[in-house]
Amino acid sequence: MNKADIYKIRDDFPILSREVFGNPLVYLDNAATTQKPQCVIDKITKMYCLENANVHRGVHFLSQAATDEHEASRRTVQKFINAASSNEIVFTRGATESINLVASSFCRKFCKEGDEILITAMEHHSNIVPWQMQCDYYGLKLKVAPINADGELLTDELSRMITPRTRLVSVTHVSNVLGTINPVDKIVKLSHAQNVPVLIDAAQSVQHCRVDVQQLDCDFLVFSSHKIYGPTGVGVLYGKERWLNDLPPYQGGGEMIESVSFDKTTFNSLPFKFEAGTPDFVGTAALAAALDYLTLIGIDKIAAYEHELLQYATEKLLSIPGLRIIGNAGEKSSVISFLVDGIHPYDIGTLLDKMGIAVRTGHHCAEPLMHELGIEGTVRASFAFYNTKEEADKLVKGVERIVKMFRNVKR
Repeated sequence: MNKADIYKIRDDFPILSREVFGNPLVYLDNAATTQKPQCVIDKITKMYCLENANVHRGVHFLSQAATDEHEASRRTVQKFINAASSNEIVFTRGATESINLVASSFCRKFCKEGDEILITAMEHHSNIVPWQMQCDYYGLKLKVAPINADGELLTDELSRMITPRTRLVSVTHVSNVLGTINPVDKIVKLSHAQNVPVLIDAAQSVQHCRVDVQQLDCDFLVFSSHKIYGPTGVGVLYGKERWLNDLPPYQGGGEMIESVSFDKTTFNSLPFKFEAGTPDFVGTAALAAALDYLTLIGIDKIAAYEHELLQYATEKLLSIPGLRIIGNAGEKSSVISFLVDGIHPYDIGTLLDKMGIAVRTGHHCAEPLMHELGIEGTVRASFAFYNTKEEADKLVKGVERIVKMFRNVKR
């Protein structure tokens, strides 16, 4: 994509035209949440204005219209990640709930005391805590595959850590702190060679690169709407149909039932077995609008441009004396975490904010990783396809200004 393409894309995102503290907004907190294009905002408005009715439960026109939108959205997700069937797409409230669903249902059905769950040292809390909770409840063991000094997963070590007691491997596709792109295709093959299923946390990858679940052959995959230009409160769980059929329901209530009596309840077919209660059909329709928008631009074009932007920003930031980047994997996505000698990340984030530059500071919901790295937190700049090299330059100049300010104070 050329410069004109990027600025045309920026016009699709209303919030990017606003100012913060008298400065044009430079939004570099995309790993936390992405901004929304006008087509997504319009879809939300349209649904509430013209098609607001409970889905699946009414014979009237509005209910049918809302149901059609909701199920069309499921097919859009199916196509976007190339699932074999729309029955393999379960809507949740986010990647976090998707992992909790699998952790709860999988461990209830397939795990017993002494069994093992294998994760990695770079996981987000959402891919740690749900497994810890199940480990505490069922007496399981949580094992953690190590990383090297550059923030790359030691896949050979991960393979050696799989034992006859390993029931599932759950791994992030892209680290939200390091930007490391894990070789999930290799991890799936290594795990399947030992008859162990794999869950992939794709919350930080589906918006940046092409994800094909059939090609990956993963058993489960999760992501969140709000990180891929859709609304908050909506998530996706992909699961191979045979696994979803075998798992017990996660929650009980309306929609997930076939029939109910005071003596016994029978459960609905897929995917509704896992979708208790009224779904956020407005949110799913808006997510579909976001996916259609990305498809129109081209996910491969987005990936190529973001890689170029990441390299540009990395080179510029490394020119600042005392700045070091945390996470130097050979394969990285659109995240730069960094520290500057003698300056607390919170101070950098606060001062950048006064310049209109939005970054994230802290442990980024990855405290165990920070302990592994021997640090308390970082400054994280995360990029999207609507960011520009000019914005990267503003970030660099902002950090340079902060460094100069602190040096003058110390003198």
